[in-house]
Amino acid sequence: MPIYEYELCEGKCAACGGKFTLNRPLSAKPLAQCPACKKPVRKIISSFHSPTKLKPLSVTDAKKAGFSVFKRLGKGEYERQ
Repeated sequence: MPIYEYELCEGKCAACGGKFTLNRPLSAKPLAQCPACKKPVRKIISSFHSPTKLKPLSVTDAKKAGFSVFKRLGKGEYERQ
């Protein structure tokens, strides 16, 4: 479910602080008013997260993170390191 950010068209509100976020399904009708204060709102463009390029995990990093590390011996044969 996408997260949408909204802000009040005018004024401030003690309940919502003027800005709020909501999880809403794509099929939901556009939100016209704040659920807390009932003032008119508009959807604002929000930022998105894009993963940054990370270095590959080393064997010791993977073990510290709790992963099992295997070394390939041959076709279909592996040995735990």
